[in-house]
Amino acid sequence: MKRTDVVYLLIPDETRTKVLMVQNENEAWTLPGGAVEPGETLQIAAIREGKEETGLDVKVHGIVAVNEFVHIKNEEHVILLTFRAEITGGKPEITRPEEILDIAWVDVERADELMPYYPEGISSIVARGVEVTYFDEGRI
Repeated sequence: MKRTDVVYLLIPDETRTKVLMVQNENEAWTLPGGAVEPGETLQIAAIREGKEETGLDVKVHGIVAVNEFVHIKNEEHVILLTFRAEITGGKPEITRPEEILDIAWVDVERADELMPYYPEGISSIVARGVEVTYFDEGRI
């Protein structure tokens, strides 16, 4: 069975009432993110995906959620890690129009509806502000 690691970025606005989301080519709204490429650390993948999907530079902090599922038909085990992140530069820009249709700040309550796979809800994760420390130990 193949394993795929996916990273997402939870980027709240200053008021913590909205989160940055992207509309994918299938028209579903998600947090910015995507698959970790071979040789990438989770942090590097998250920073790269943030830039590719939104045009923004981000700083990655701790992990706020871990989800997983096994796709029986595809024989794939998917691990999804959501990092809290903050914008450090860049400007919102769709650089991959074949993948991303829109970028928007979405109310956290609406984000809960759009992403029901976070059982406690995006709104709760943002309000709680708790994260698990992530530390990239580099290459040895």
